[in-house]
Amino acid sequence: MKILLTGAAGFVGYHTAEALLAAGHQVVGLDNLNDYYDPGLKRARLARLLERPGFVFAAIDLSDSMAVERLVAEHGDITHVVHLAAQAGVRHSLEDPCAYVTANITAYVVLLEAVRKLPGLMHIVYASSSSVYGLNASLPFREDDRVDRPGSFYAVTKRAGELTAHAYAHLYGLKQTGLRFFTAYGPWGRPDMAYYKFAAAIAAGQPLTLYAGDGLARDFTYIDDIVRGIVAVLDRPPREGARILNLGSDRPEPVRRLVSLLEENLGRLAVVHEKPRPRSDVEATWSCVTEIEALTGWKPTVSLDEGVARFVTWFRAYHLGG
Repeated sequence: MKILLTGAAGFVGYHTAEALLAAGHQVVGLDNLNDYYDPGLKRARLARLLERPGFVFAAIDLSDSMAVERLVAEHGDITHVVHLAAQAGVRHSLEDPCAYVTANITAYVVLLEAVRKLPGLMHIVYASSSSVYGLNASLPFREDDRVDRPGSFYAVTKRAGELTAHAYAHLYGLKQTGLRFFTAYGPWGRPDMAYYKFAAAIAAGQPLTLYAGDGLARDFTYIDDIVRGIVAVLDRPPREGARILNLGSDRPEPVRRLVSLLEENLGRLAVVHEKPRPRSDVEATWSCVTEIEALTGWKPTVSLDEGVARFVTWFRAYHLGG
């Protein structure tokens, strides 16, 4: 395969590129290296990828249609697209909603317009989000659940991406698979995510904020499981049209247990400050993964205990010098 990978310097993008390159594929990486979180972390990921044969990179904003069209024309033998670029962060979408329209809606249309005429394009796999389930109260979340009651504007833009995929599949025959990720975590992760912020606070002896309520739980999914799911789906395009699949651990874990595991692995107790859960955050997430398992045989394999231990090992090395 020759794969166009957007968001290549991001958390999931970096790990996906590593896996595809290890399997012998060619990867054309694209990222704008924005400063939503520390660009130094993005550059550190990218530096590791640039050492690998088969990887080329372009620093491009995906909403720049002319730049994207030039890149796609330069690599006209692309066979697959993995679209992971996005403006992330549920709560940040309250502060700058227009950035989410540009990065999560406009940019996807630009990408689809650029690749839809590629002669050898076989499959587009793109990142959606468990946030599209919004205010659904029925657990676990299933792909055929209603997704018309979003709880955040971030969720609106990710659902818009799914609808865009369906429209382009119908109009132009682009075979597409959307993966609804459930709380990806692990080494080289995003510093804006709760598990990373908790680790940083505990390591520094600073207070961390935990939302009140015993029911607060997340379907934490270790990055290696996320990547295995992406790779497993990539060479299995739908016969026609577009489809949606959950990609999660199928096991909601209390957020308080996450904090306990971080304490255990960092060897320090957390200083916890509680406050009410914001309206943009749901109380619990839980993925039903029977659809992707039936299609590919994929199952999550890394427990929260093991995943947190691996993350803390990396966190110590990257931030604390060992």
